[in-house]
Amino acid sequence: MSDSYETIIRETDKHGIATVTINRPQKLNALNSKVLDEIKEVFDSLKKDDRVSAVIVTGAGDKAFVAGADIKELRDLNKNTGEEASRKGQQIFQKIENSRKPVVAAVNGYALGGGAELAMACHLRVAGSNAVFGLPEVGLGLIPGYGGTQRLSRIVGRAKALEMILTGKQIDTEQARQIGLVNSVAEENPVEEARKLIQQILSKGPLAVQKAIEAVFTSDKNESYRTEAALFGELCETEDFMEGTAAFLEKRKPDFKGK
Repeated sequence: MSDSYETIIRETDKHGIATVTINRPQKLNALNSKVLDEIKEVFDSLKKDDRVSAVIVTGAGDKAFVAGADIKELRDLNKNTGEEASRKGQQIFQKIENSRKPVVAAVNGYALGGGAELAMACHLRVAGSNAVFGLPEVGLGLIPGYGGTQRLSRIVGRAKALEMILTGKQIDTEQARQIGLVNSVAEENPVEEARKLIQQILSKGPLAVQKAIEAVFTSDKNESYRTEAALFGELCETEDFMEGTAAFLEKRKPDFKGK
């Protein structure tokens, strides 16, 4: 079975494993409002589809899983719309995390900014040898706003999360494996490796798998996500944010003033 959207391809195999592919390869699968809306649509659909037992999330092409958010859209945000945009992204990614059907990210190429946040919203992550992870938002005068400040610290620990977020540095597949950001590395095709991992999971008791996922994620507190969204919105009205996004679009080094 195959369902097509404007920016997403959804396919389901005979084993009940659905593959959700972010399909904007010409834009390195960057997240814009349309992509986010369709991610929400597809996960609402998957939740109700009894034929689907598990989900793989990946990106079209071999260059990027998702290379970040659409900077042109970000530039127009102010405090209120910025907080709303952050909350929207958080709510959509929480749909993925809250899925009781196992969701595995098959990361091919760049997973930066919102792309890293999307991968972290999945329950497990398999990375190809060419994967690159990073949260470069501070270079735009921003912070991660789709749950990244919360999930990264829970996955890799606060110290390593702060290092990645505050420096904006990118790490390769092996570094990501060492810090626990990815569960396994695929020598060739991360989607096929993710499929093998899912098949192991689906061989276990289905109700136990669902309850295990629920138990692991019940410790999250919504207040921390609200704080992230509020801070994201505040930054959208700073001069540094305007300078950071302008510098990115103009392909130059930003000149931050701390204002």
